Amino acid sequence: MEVTQILHMNNGDDETSYAKNSTVQRKTLSIVKPIIEEAVLELLGDNIMAIESMGIADLGCSSGPNTLLLISQIMDAIHAKPSKVTELRVFLNDLFSNDFNSIFMSLPSFYNKLKQDYDNSRHPDQHVINPLISAVPGSFYGPLFPRKSVHFVHSSFSLHWLSQVPDGLNNKGNIYISKSSPQCVLDAYSMQFQKDFSVFLRSRAQEIVEGGRMVLSFMGRPSSDPTADQGTFYQFELLAHALMDTVSKGLIKEEMVNSFNMPYYTSCAEELNLVLQKEGSFIKDRLEAFEVNWDTGAADLDHNMPNGAFDHDQTITSSGQRVANSIRVVAESMLESHFGKEIMDEVFKKYTELVSKHLSNSTTRPKYTVLVTSLIRKI
Repeated sequence: MEVTQILHMNNGDDETSYAKNSTVQRKTLSIVKPIIEEAVLELLGDNIMAIESMGIADLGCSSGPNTLLLISQIMDAIHAKPSKVTELRVFLNDLFSNDFNSIFMSLPSFYNKLKQDYDNSRHPDQHVINPLISAVPGSFYGPLFPRKSVHFVHSSFSLHWLSQVPDGLNNKGNIYISKSSPQCVLDAYSMQFQKDFSVFLRSRAQEIVEGGRMVLSFMGRPSSDPTADQGTFYQFELLAHALMDTVSKGLIKEEMVNSFNMPYYTSCAEELNLVLQKEGSFIKDRLEAFEVNWDTGAADLDHNMPNGAFDHDQTITSSGQRVANSIRVVAESMLESHFGKEIMDEVFKKYTELVSKHLSNSTTRPKYTVLVTSLIRKI
């Protein structure tokens, strides 16, 4: 599988698009916002740097309503404190098949909203910065920008995607790490992550100015045991069951499932620390973990029920559909490339049933573990 050519979030704005099914990502951005603001303000408060033209990169920007949210957050931080910044260069990065056109089409309304917001709130003497936004397609596992051209790098929900599926996997009946996976599969995934993250850090170390900042958030796991992860680990196990169901119906051959593995890995804090120490270009300012519900909309539905009413079956079915869609929009490009477009609806119909059943049997709402780290480029 050529990940850089195939992987992308589902384009468009229909019911199985990333734009309509990225509430977990948006929730994560809202949780990480104070960490982003803190990093930006500390960067601007560094009198040695005295930044006038500030370079910002969002790596794995995707498309949809979340893409420009980061820019708004950073501009809020910049305008909240006096600084010498007069120019903001924003680089939006993702793989080649990302829907950059939809981002460009949304820019006029984004610029208009920025102007209205700052016209209404700014001090008369305050200079309003219009961000200069451009796209930089390509893999972040390698160089993207000129040397020492970027002051702040952000990446959210992207670094759990690997540059490739680990070589030589023998993982029959699974599409990711499973409790039935042999130890060599777990080791191969861990080594691929460590290799990729090292390349990522080395590349950014060349591009970020000394004293520059990075804030990275991505799917992780709460312990050193990969099979203890009850987030995407279990979701991909259910997806493997859905694929095997299509095998039993004669729609695909079992060999196709056995030859497919996700280019994905949820790391733990220990692995991150190990790579950061070995690579050596960045100082760890913080490393935290938090949890997000599989279905971030479920709590809102509970609160909106009239008079405390609760239709359990209907709520579980709706929640199962939302969770299934949230996985479909990130995995379908790879599944379709390997198995064919014809069976996608059948696979995800079964997957929705399996997710709904799992949610129904759970005594608590399943959660993802998200890791966030704030890093400083060594001087």
